[in-house]
Order: sequence, then C-alpha cells, then structure tokens
Amino acid sequence: MKLQELLKNTKPLAIVGDVDVDITGVNIDSRKVKSGHLFVAMKGTQVDGHQFIPKAIELGAKAVLCQDMPEAKAEGVTYVQVADTEDAAGKVATLFHGDPSRHLTLVGVTGTNGKTTIATLLYNMFRKMGHKCGLLSTVCNYIEDEAIPADHTTPDPIELNALLGRMVQAGCEYAFMECSSHAIAQKRISGLKFAGGIFTNLTRDHLDYHKTFENYRDAKKAFFDGLPKTAFAITNADDKNGMVMVQNTKATVKTYSIRQMADFRARIIEMHFAGMYLDVDGHEVGVQFIGKFNVSNLLAVYGAARMLGKAPEDILVTLSTLHSVSGRLEPVQSPDGYTAIVDYAHTPDALANVLSSIHEVLNGKGQIITVCGAGGNRDHGKRPIMAQEAVKQSDRVIITSDNPRFEDPQAIIDDMLAGLNKEQMKKVVAIVDRKEAIKTACMMAQKGDVILVAGKGHENYQEIKGVKHHFDDKEVLHEIFNA
Repeated sequence: MKLQELLKNTKPLAIVGDVDVDITGVNIDSRKVKSGHLFVAMKGTQVDGHQFIPKAIELGAKAVLCQDMPEAKAEGVTYVQVADTEDAAGKVATLFHGDPSRHLTLVGVTGTNGKTTIATLLYNMFRKMGHKCGLLSTVCNYIEDEAIPADHTTPDPIELNALLGRMVQAGCEYAFMECSSHAIAQKRISGLKFAGGIFTNLTRDHLDYHKTFENYRDAKKAFFDGLPKTAFAITNADDKNGMVMVQNTKATVKTYSIRQMADFRARIIEMHFAGMYLDVDGHEVGVQFIGKFNVSNLLAVYGAARMLGKAPEDILVTLSTLHSVSGRLEPVQSPDGYTAIVDYAHTPDALANVLSSIHEVLNGKGQIITVCGAGGNRDHGKRPIMAQEAVKQSDRVIITSDNPRFEDPQAIIDDMLAGLNKEQMKKVVAIVDRKEAIKTACMMAQKGDVILVAGKGHENYQEIKGVKHHFDDKEVLHEIFNA
C-alpha cells in the first residue's frame, strides 16, 4: 500500500520525503522491521521508540512515523511527523490491514472485573448459535478454533489489527474483545469501529500506571465517549460509576441490574456450587455459574445478545449450556469432601465478591480458608486492602506469593500483613512458597469446608525475576488430592 493512502486518517505536521513509496508492513517494534516497512516510533512508558529509528532503517524501513522529527535523516527514507504516534499507529494499522473492524460486528468489554468472562461467553454463545467468531482476551485469543496466545489483555494496535484482519479472512462475522484501561489510554484501539460496548464495574486497580482513580475511571469512560451513534452502550446500573461511563456517549444506552429497575434484570432463585437458577426478565433459567457478580456478568451477555438481535428464549437456552471461564470461580472437588475453588481475583473488590459468593452457597455450613497474595511491580496500595478483604470473610488466611516479578516475595507479603491488626493476625499465616501454602490449606480443611486459591486463576506460570516458571493452581490441587 502507498504511504499516502496509509496517512489519510492522520494529520501530519510535517513530511520529509516521498509519500508515493510502497509500504509492505507496519511495525512499532524495530526488531520486526523488514525491507519496505513503515516504522512507528512510539513514546512508551518504559522506552522511547524514537531511539530505535536508526535500527529500523538499517533493517530496511522505507518510512518513519514519529512525534519528534530526527535531525539526521537517512537518504531514501520518508519521515512523517504527527502530534501523537499512539493515536496515529492504530489508524495506520487499521488501513494497512484493510479496515477489518468495518467488516466485523465488534463488541468491546471494559471495567475492572468480569471482562474476560463476558467476552468469552459472548464468543462461545454466538459460536453455538452458528456464527463464526473471534475473541481477544486476557486468557487467549481465538480465531474460530485457532488459539493464539495472549501476552496482553489488549494487543498493540499493529498486532490487534492483524488479528482482526485474520478474523475477516477466516469468515468471522463477530469479534468480542476486552478493552483494558491501558489499551484505551495508550490508544491501542484507535481507528477501530465498535458495534457496541459493555461496562462491568469499577474498583481500584492499575493505579501504578494511572496514578489516580479518576485517571483510571476516565480511561474507561473514553471508550464510551468514542462509540459512534450506530453503536450500543450497555452499562451496569448497580455500579456507582455505571451512568458516569455513558453520560457523554453518542451510542444507544441500555442498563442492566440485579438490584433496581433497568432494561435487563435478573434475580437469583436458588444457588449451589454446581450453579444457579435465575429469573432473567421473567424467564427462569438454570446456569452453571455461582455468585451475584456472575449474575451481573450473565446479564451483560444477555443484554449484548439482545442488542445484537437475538431472541430472549434463544439466548437463555444457550446460556444454560455454557461453562465458567477457566480459572474463574472454578471448583476442584477433594476426595476428602471439601471443595477448592480457583479464581483469578487479584483486586480487593474481586476477592470480596468471590468470598461473598462462597458464603452465599455455604450458608454457614462450612469454613473458608483463603490462599492469596499480590503481584510484584504493581499497585502497592492495594496489598494491605487485599489482606483485609481476605481476613474479613475467611476463617483462616494464608498469605503467599503470586507473581513476585522483580520484587522480593517476602516484601510483598509484609506489605499485605501491614494492613492487619493483632486480632486479625490470629487467623493469618504467611508462607512464601505458593505450593506449600496450598498444601497447608488442604491440611487445614475438613469435610464441607471451602479453600479459595485466589490471584492466578487460568495462569500456568509464576513470574520470578523476569522468568516464567510453570505453576498451575489447579494442577497443584489435583497433585495434592491424588497423593
């Protein structure tokens, strides 16, 4: 494609060189540049891509898109200066890959918790209804049956548009994607056309990046601000920020709730560890999920499917056949009569929700032993709050390692314990080794009890000093049960 064509949705501040040059690829990673490529120099949070312009040219870049025009310019290379390369990268990538979101019904899901569950359930539901679909999620990306490993909740704009382009080539009609606050703030979704957006909830998370809760909230809101008037915006009326999200959107607004009047409503009729019976808009349905927060997730799925033209009865029949997402409130039954539940809960609110759901099912007939930690090189402020939430709703708590990354695991545990008083500490034990922590919880558990292993969910690794070591909470539990 000609460079001139690629630039039609951007507003260059300056151009040095020939815009009639043929471009054979677009990259933001200089190491991936090949002959004829356009290199986009991004000002990242860790590294400034402008310093890799010479390397990109050395590998064959024919054009450079930048925010700061380099003083030294290579002969035969076109330089395009724009005000914001983050914004321009998405628009250029979208055009290079044939504007794929215009050929798909693309639905984005944002919020603190529930994004993976909602996006995955929509993907599974629409496939069961006979449609070809794609999924972009924290756990894994899918183009129909083809699994593509996910490194980020939302890929960079080049990879994102390449994946959407492959979905179009595979004949997909629908694509469902998680839109993280990082991705929205960094404009990774710039240039995409969404048919709809869903808001789940908003609680403290990622303040290491956003610095303030207001910045975090505004990043989420920017997604809805950018929706076109042809789109729908479904928001959680039970969340205090639910209506804030959609106050400036051009999209058609719909609400869902389990507590008040809304466009889509549900209530729990009965709940046990195998699932729940619900009343959804006057229809009874059995589902293989537990917890009030999952009722909200299912309502969001139901509402989106309704907005995408599906009949209520067809939606509910399909919902009744769907299973929970890997590592989301996933039960593992012990031969000794207690239940272990593996969940990805890694924020205070998510942990509180999961524990509350377990209490609703147990109804005072067993004890809860919680195993949890906190990630390294992330928001330090949530660590003591995580410990407080665990202690508040558990009979015993074992504080352990999560993904320490480049931090000392004991220091992370100390940060968590700092949030507890002497009385709370009586029910807490700290064990750095995660496997030993889970084993200790199993030794404590009696028949009828529940062990919650929180924080890692679907992840099959522990990241220590930059190295990912194989570690799977479910595997560890099965190993202990079979010993």
